[in-house]
Order: sequence, then structure tokens, then C-alpha cells
Amino acid sequence: MDPRRIVVAVSGGIAAYKAPELVRVLTGAGHLVRCVLTREAPRFVSPLVLETLSQQPAGDDLFDSRSGEIDHIAVADWAELIIVAPTTANLIAKLAHGITDDLVTAVILATRAPVLIAPAMNVNMWEDEITQRNLALLRDRGFETVGPDAGELACGWQGEGRMSDPGVIAEAAYRVLTAPSLHGQRVIVTAGGTSEPIDAVRSITNRSSGKMGFAIAAEAARRGATVVLVAGETPLATPTGVERVAVSSALQMHEVVLRELASAQVVIKAAAVADFRPRQTSERKIKKEDLGPDAGLQIDLVRNPDILADVCREVKQTGGRQVVVGFAAESHDVIPAAQRKLERKGCDLIVANDVSRTDAGFNVDENAVSFIWPEGEIEELALLPKARVAAELLDRVEKLLGENA
Repeated sequence: MDPRRIVVAVSGGIAAYKAPELVRVLTGAGHLVRCVLTREAPRFVSPLVLETLSQQPAGDDLFDSRSGEIDHIAVADWAELIIVAPTTANLIAKLAHGITDDLVTAVILATRAPVLIAPAMNVNMWEDEITQRNLALLRDRGFETVGPDAGELACGWQGEGRMSDPGVIAEAAYRVLTAPSLHGQRVIVTAGGTSEPIDAVRSITNRSSGKMGFAIAAEAARRGATVVLVAGETPLATPTGVERVAVSSALQMHEVVLRELASAQVVIKAAAVADFRPRQTSERKIKKEDLGPDAGLQIDLVRNPDILADVCREVKQTGGRQVVVGFAAESHDVIPAAQRKLERKGCDLIVANDVSRTDAGFNVDENAVSFIWPEGEIEELALLPKARVAAELLDRVEKLLGENA
């Protein structure tokens, strides 16, 4: 995402200790951040810390005019988004009824920017009818919410009331700031590697981390799509707003993708699927001593189904209008190999990347890809974060959707 102007408003709750980390996450992503505090917030977090991390003044006085401008109006006009973290029950009540008795409430009432609140309080305060009615009023006015989470609270109680982690809040902020250009679209994304069992403990797999596919799923969700992420074996956390279907083998992934295909408008095959699987699998571990001192192990392999080819064939046979995108992870002869793959499969676009590079591809956060089009056009992207590659790809998917409409 291009840099945006974000105000972080901090209220007086124990969860305010997480506010500096939220500022660090946002500034680390390149955004411009200014902080405002309620009168009680400095009891929990130092304005100096927030100023140091944001490189901007952090105010808590509605009537401080040392800058020569009306501060709450200036901040309200500057903001493209206001994040209130934490948002106490008291602040929710004030905002719901238009009470402006400090800098934070004045900024929020004066702004035309979207407001994202991250509630944090005792579980009984959160579940109280008055708090829920006040929250409903804010939602009716267009306020967005993230959290709270359930767990152990600072007061010793268990239940809902914990402020969401800063990374989760930042992701929710990006969703608010992203135009819902894929609203109403159902997108299937495959990600990660498949694992083909040899015996009870061994398998044939590859080095795919799933990071590229997960970045695509996250970006599609930010754009308002309903996303089904068919994920192989990877420890990556499920992106916010994404439905994850966990699979292990290529056969399982094939079954899920073909089952979901009819209800989807977009299929993006970013998974690294094993081309072969053992013909036979041992339910027990194959032990070396059972093979003899010098004996080797021979594994008879059979082909796995070609998921991308089967998807393209199904779309063609049924007269579907789905946009289908494939990936070509190549170690050499990258562009010609991707062009041949595009011709064989019949998809709308192939994304080619060179997995022999140490700075891109498997198990890293950046990628250098080329978009290969059926008409012969080749678009080469420089080395970019995978989140940015995902955005570039979905820009082109949206164009294809428009052409298919």
C-alpha cells in the first residue's frame, strides 16, 4: 500500500502499552503517523515514546495552541484514517453521544476520515448492555471495529476484552483503507507445498513456504472478496477475513479446488503441487534394518492430477467465465518454460518466477516475477515485497474480470 496518513488515538486503559508497537508497525510499513491522547492515556504510556516512534508531536491537550493552528481541526483534516487503540468503555460512550471534552474526542468528531476502534476493557464492561448499545450506535455511524479478543485480562478475569494485537489492528486498518474493488467476487487461492506420504513418517514435498499465496489471499480479502485459501502444509497464520481449507496431498487439493470452482469467479494457483506421488504408501515406518545393510529403497512414482489444467478444462467445457491464473516456479529457462506452460494449460495469465535466486521465491518475503500473457506480452516486475506483488497481480485480475463481464 502507498503511504497513508494515519492518526493513532490512545485512551486511558492498560492496553495502551501496546500503542507504541502499533505505531512501530504502521511506520515500518511506510505510513505517516501522528498520535493524540486522552487526558488519562499518559498514565499508561509516555507521549515521548509515541513521539519518538512516529517522529511527530504527540498531544493530549485540547487547548494547546503552541503550533499556531487549531490542533484538533488540523489533525482531523490531516488524517486519512483514525485508529483508536485502545478504546475504553468510557470513550465508546463519549463517541456514541458526541461528547467532546478532550483532544481525542474532538479530533474524531471533526474528522471526515474513517475511524477504526479497537475495544479493550473488562469482560463484564464489554458485555454490558449499555456498552453494546453504544457500540451499535457507532457502527450505525460507519465506525469500523477490530476485536476484542478473548483470553486472560489484566484485571484477572477471563473472557472477551483484550485489545487485538497490533499486527491484527494494522491489517484491519489496511482493509479499511483499501477500496472494495473485489466486493461480490469469490476467489480461490492455492498456496504452499503438498506432501505425498512414503510411509508413516516420510513424504515427498518441496521448499514452498506458502508466503506468496497467503499474500494474494490477504490482498484479495482487503479488496472485499470472499476468499477460500486452499493451503498445503505451512505454519503461516490465516490472513484476516479469509476462509482456510487445510490439505496435505495433491489429491486433496485437487478435490477441494474442483469442488469450489463452480461458485468462484477467480482461481489463482500459487501452490507448489508435487507432480508425482508414491504408488504405494506404507502405514508403518520403513526401517533401514529391515532392508538389509546395503540395500537401497526404490519408490515407484505415479503422476498426480494436473490441477491447473483440470480447472482450465472444466471452465472451458462448462462455458464458465472464471479468471484462472497459474504460477510457474522455474530454476532455468524461466520465460520460455512459462510460455509453454501457459499454452498447455490454457489459463488467462501465468506468473513466472526464478526459484534459483536466493533473494526471491521460496522462503523469503520478496519476489521477482514476470506476467506472461496469451497474446505474447511479457511484463517483468522488479524485486518487490510479496504483498506488493500480490497487489500488482490482483490489479490485472480485476482488469480481466472487467473484460469478462
